Amino acid sequence: MKSFFNLQTKDINLAAFILGFTSVISAILGLVRDRLLAGTFGAGDELDIYYAAFRLPDFISMTLIIGAIGAAIIPIFSENLVKNRQTAFKYLSNFLNLFLILLILISGVLFIFAPNFISLIAPGFSAEKKELTVLLTRIMLLSPIFLGLGNAISGVLRLFRRFLITSLAPIMYNLGIIVGILFFYPKIGLSGLAWGCVFGGFLHLLIQVPILLKLGFRLEKIFNFFEPDFLRTLKLMLPRSIGLAANQVNLIFVTLLASNLAKGSISVLGFAESLSRPLLTFIGISFSTAAFPALSLAFSKKNLDKFQKTFFLTFNKILIFIFPLSLILFLFRDLLVKIILNIGKFGLVDSRLTAACLGMFLIGIFAQALLLLLAKAFYAVQDTKTPALVSIFGMAVNIFFCLLLVKFLSFPNFFQNFFLNFLNIPDLTNIEVIGLPLAISLSAIFQFLLLFFLFHHRMGSTPDVKHDVDVRRQHQHIT
Repeated sequence: MKSFFNLQTKDINLAAFILGFTSVISAILGLVRDRLLAGTFGAGDELDIYYAAFRLPDFISMTLIIGAIGAAIIPIFSENLVKNRQTAFKYLSNFLNLFLILLILISGVLFIFAPNFISLIAPGFSAEKKELTVLLTRIMLLSPIFLGLGNAISGVLRLFRRFLITSLAPIMYNLGIIVGILFFYPKIGLSGLAWGCVFGGFLHLLIQVPILLKLGFRLEKIFNFFEPDFLRTLKLMLPRSIGLAANQVNLIFVTLLASNLAKGSISVLGFAESLSRPLLTFIGISFSTAAFPALSLAFSKKNLDKFQKTFFLTFNKILIFIFPLSLILFLFRDLLVKIILNIGKFGLVDSRLTAACLGMFLIGIFAQALLLLLAKAFYAVQDTKTPALVSIFGMAVNIFFCLLLVKFLSFPNFFQNFFLNFLNIPDLTNIEVIGLPLAISLSAIFQFLLLFFLFHHRMGSTPDVKHDVDVRRQHQHIT
């Protein structure tokens, strides 16, 4: 069992397969989770509260956790690892200690001011719904602490090619949520769902710690805020965090608009996004995550040829897989939603509206998948500013499209009739919510095109790496 969990994966394709396979398992558990939620609550007030309560914890997770790991830990840890393993582990100890303090402080501040934030996020909620949302939010603020440490460890383990154990961590997170639905909710009510998320975060961290210890890591009492590599981490992390914050502002703005639409709109959006996520995870996250350590090491060794080859091979593989699968999912979206969600309190109207929103998410799923790889490529060359600026532009584009599309779908016109017929929902009313996932897709396509153009320009202007490759080519030619 120890050998199985400590499996070392040296090939990117095998790593991507492991990540993809386990993401399928995680996705199946996610579908079980959604089916349980739909059957138990339906698209109503309870799930609106549940999904709205995720916004603040997700804000921390996406802006700090993924921002720090994706932009800083792997590139800087890999640099130290090339020199000396113990030096790399000292850096990791210092980072984990300081990062834990930071997560606790931020979660504490958000815990105190949760009522104010919820009033901004869900202004359309009644006073009772806001109170319950605040309660669930405060409980869920514990989960980013566990997820933060767990994701930091995941980033390090991937550099040691332990992809199997890191891919099992999200499965444990989903299992924790399912435990919350099945066991915590019947005993303590709606807050049991929040405690399930916290339990899942704890399991996410717990399963990875033994493998990190087996690699020789021991947590040291180092709290050096002014350590050069930690300051570099913050420097790299800040722009990425700003960029991810822009994406989270998008989601918060979408929740804000949905809270003022028909009851259940937030739930419908949550289910549709959840059903589209496995495709993004299976292809976009799996391949980009598997390629990232190789990209980082190639840049650290100043091997531009290997960097570009790794990037474009991964880029093509994502395209080859995601286009046909997203098309199939789009064509059978109604059947999929009915099979998974049309149970218990989740009615036929909710099912058809969720399918329509799923279709709108799928329009831009290819762009979201390729954005993940492009962002990882920029992080590998230690450029976090460019993706951050593109995310900020994308935020502005998304807000514009959200307001525009919701407005045009709120009254009879050519635009509304087109989507009613295109999505085969001519008899449905209150379809404004469909404009929100469509806006997210259009924004993702815009960001992909812009970031790809900038990446192409950047690859022609990486002086240190380019110079090294040119010298090597000249030497080979002379030889």
